[in-house]
Amino acid sequence: VAAPLLLRIADFQEVLGEPTVALAKLRDLCFSGIPFDGGLRCLCWKILLNYLPLEKALWSSLLKKQRDLYSQFLKEMIIQPGIAKANLGVSREDVTLEDHPLNPNPDSRWNTYFKDNEVLLQIDKDVRRLYPDMAFFQRPTDYPCLLILDPQNEFETLRKRVEQTTLKSQTVARNRSGVTNVSSPLKTTPNSLSEYEVLPNGCEAHWEVVERILFIYAKLNPGIAYVQGMNEIVGPLYYTFATDPNSEWKEHAEADTFFCFTNLMSEIRDNFIKSLDDSQCGITYKMEKVYSTLKEKDVELYLKLQEQNIKPQFFAFRWLTLLLSQEFLLPDVIRIWDSLFADDKRFDFLLLVCCAMLTLIRDQLLEGDFTLNMRLLQ
Repeated sequence: VAAPLLLRIADFQEVLGEPTVALAKLRDLCFSGIPFDGGLRCLCWKILLNYLPLEKALWSSLLKKQRDLYSQFLKEMIIQPGIAKANLGVSREDVTLEDHPLNPNPDSRWNTYFKDNEVLLQIDKDVRRLYPDMAFFQRPTDYPCLLILDPQNEFETLRKRVEQTTLKSQTVARNRSGVTNVSSPLKTTPNSLSEYEVLPNGCEAHWEVVERILFIYAKLNPGIAYVQGMNEIVGPLYYTFATDPNSEWKEHAEADTFFCFTNLMSEIRDNFIKSLDDSQCGITYKMEKVYSTLKEKDVELYLKLQEQNIKPQFFAFRWLTLLLSQEFLLPDVIRIWDSLFADDKRFDFLLLVCCAMLTLIRDQLLEGDFTLNMRLLQ
């Protein structure tokens, strides 16, 4: 086994060793799976997702520029609102001159702050559940964000924001008749914050890093903001970069993941926008394509699903929107993504994988009734 792997690694090193990476050759190699060794996958994904240019001489200046830009985002979107919140208790004039929580103006900074909290709570709920069968996302990162975790800082971090907002919403719960019912904050609902061990000060878990990436993405892309499922797209990217064997890359996993995620989302964001569902670029069109491809490849199976009125919406929506990240274990998702990112037509390959998944269980589908088949497919 070792010899072929060494030859494959050598092939990758040769292509990546050129002053200008030959993209067609690299795609070809990556399509058959990228070795993890030496950080090859992390590097190839960054090229395939258009984060790194093909001219290697440009890499170091680009990386520095992008990572500095990400630090700027952290300062503007997490640190400054947190400082404003911390200062609020300190100086009264700060309140009257600047802006205050009861300011009715929709452009008020506080109005934005409260709106952001709604998005943040949704992200928080989703990222805490990332790959629950793996300990990775609950573990502390080796590179906690020093900008944010500086012990001198009294300002509010995202974690504190979530804890305070959750506490408030748990304490004051409105019942249906509109009477405010004050429940004890000590009675926490299952799946609440208490389920997770809180890491000591100065540490942060990997899921908290993913939360920051998604929160900043939502702030910078108000047209789409955050939609459930984006956590499943960012998870495998971050995991891959945060386990890079090269520590000088691994240290910047957060910023690099953010930009690769942003680039990937620019290709698939239409799947997440409801109003585009029925357009040429929307998800319905892609789901129909799964069936038209299946019709070409296996007409008998296609007719059976049609006859049972099993529409692609019932199962292919999740497959396509989340790039199969929910259908396989993480190592397999990562392997599928090697080919997906390497495919220059990108999502044609995804349609073929979906059809292959159907034809692999064709015998069971041909025998099953509607209920059985729905269970199988979902």
